[in-house]
Amino acid sequence: MIVVATGDFEVYHGVVTELRDRGVDFTTIEPGDEWPEDTAVAVVAAGEAVEIPDGVERVGADPERPRRAVEDAIEALRGEPGRTVVGIDPGERPGIAVLHGETVVAAFQVPATEAAEAVRREVEDAPDPLVRIGDGARLVGSRVIDDIDDVPVELVDETGTTPYLGSGARGMGDVLAAANIARRAGEEITSRDIEPTAGELQRIKDRSREASDTNRAIDAELARRVAAGELSIEEALVEHRGGPLDGADPTDR
Repeated sequence: MIVVATGDFEVYHGVVTELRDRGVDFTTIEPGDEWPEDTAVAVVAAGEAVEIPDGVERVGADPERPRRAVEDAIEALRGEPGRTVVGIDPGERPGIAVLHGETVVAAFQVPATEAAEAVRREVEDAPDPLVRIGDGARLVGSRVIDDIDDVPVELVDETGTTPYLGSGARGMGDVLAAANIARRAGEEITSRDIEPTAGELQRIKDRSREASDTNRAIDAELARRVAAGELSIEEALVEHRGGPLDGADPTDR
């Protein structure tokens, strides 16, 4: 049984909310009250002077990171410590899954520009984290890899990682693929130099045309800078409008 015993209201509220959201069985007591006989893990505020029974695992909770405390408490309860592994299914909105051992503890789908920051938040306090990213969506994946610092990254063959989605599961494919990627060993990598293909550049130009108020695409050089992560589509359009004749390549009109 997980028992929350703290006089810190912020910690109490954050931890209890996370436990309820996760559907975990727990109870709460006031510090100094009698402990339930089946107490296995005690969650208290970090640095709080609370006396706990012998043999009970103590988890200190930071009021700013209650979910981390809950994950530590669940891990301690199961007695199955595991490495934190983050799986990423790259794309315009990458799926991200966070595993502790074999358990998925968090899942996200965010814009590609926010993926690295989401990963950094999830591994911030982990003792030995690992990131595994699928080898599809090469341009987006390479930018995410370049933006992740100080965490080992493995490039994973993502073939077969996207499951069949039945009725009611629409939109979950990228996150489920990320969880499968997290479970698949890959090749350690520090960067991924990608030369965009003509087709990839054309897709970027097509996207810029769709985003343009004047229905005009950016030129090939700006598309190449977007592919390299130097510019967003919006920033490229600003530069495009600032050049002679909107900077347009006649072939793009």
